[in-house]
Amino acid sequence: MAKEKLFHVGVKALITNRAGQILIFETDTSKFLTPEQSHADLPGGRIDIGEDPLAALKREMVEETGITDFDGAELFTSVISPIQIPISQTERVGLALMVYRVTVPEGSTVTLSDEHTGYEWVSAREAARRLTYKFGQEFADTLLQAHA
Repeated sequence: MAKEKLFHVGVKALITNRAGQILIFETDTSKFLTPEQSHADLPGGRIDIGEDPLAALKREMVEETGITDFDGAELFTSVISPIQIPISQTERVGLALMVYRVTVPEGSTVTLSDEHTGYEWVSAREAARRLTYKFGQEFADTLLQAHA
């Protein structure tokens, strides 16, 4: 029997606008395999077979936000999420996330996917507070330091 923890690897977009605000989403947890509290999240998802991380990031941004125009994508940080993902009724895996910072043009229109119930542009301080549940305190501290 393996002793090491299994992880799914995903990419997330830390989307900022020219005013320095961060785009966060409220996750729709109604379709999850196991009950989960509603929480803030960043758009993104797991990397498909044969897909590189940046292609996955672009695909997920389009699917979850409708935004197709953005400036670059630079690795901001990587985190091990405190959340574990159920892959069956009895099995859970860890979640390793690569978070990329991207900037979108002013006036970008956000289109919600069925994975989210709402979105909001917020300050870095508010984003750090609300994203701690999914991304952990170390991520929140890194976000605050980057926006100090």
